[in-house]
Amino acid sequence: MTMSLTSPVTGAAQTGFTSPTYTLTSDIAPSPNGKQYAVTGLGGTQTGVDAHSASKPFTISVFKPQQIKTLPAANPITGIIKAVPVNTYKVITRKGAVPAVNQISQIARITTVIDVPAGTDTYEPEELRAMLSAHIGGLTQMSAELGNTLVTGII
Repeated sequence: MTMSLTSPVTGAAQTGFTSPTYTLTSDIAPSPNGKQYAVTGLGGTQTGVDAHSASKPFTISVFKPQQIKTLPAANPITGIIKAVPVNTYKVITRKGAVPAVNQISQIARITTVIDVPAGTDTYEPEELRAMLSAHIGGLTQMSAELGNTLVTGII
């Protein structure tokens, strides 16, 4: 995979955080079709946040399909491709967090799933790039609001 994160990662805006950054160390992904990074250092002001540890993990993982699916041949009479296979990519961020006093850390998780119909990567790659750009831009724009929603339950 050519995907890699450069350390430190600048975090998006969050209520109560000032210029958050995350120092990454390469880690071993849970499967061979992935890459994983552990957050080993924190920068900026983010009071109460812990870096990665065995009992309170903080990781970012990226996975590609185990086997890339290709576009099958079209029906020779109709020219239609009946069932277009899909390649699924995932980005998973895990963060250990304690739910209450005297409790053990539980794993909070964000999973972004990207389903790409086979063939679109070569026929209309610009559409995939636009989709990803808009998705990440939207998440970045509403980062603080999403954080507030996770804490208050108000959308």
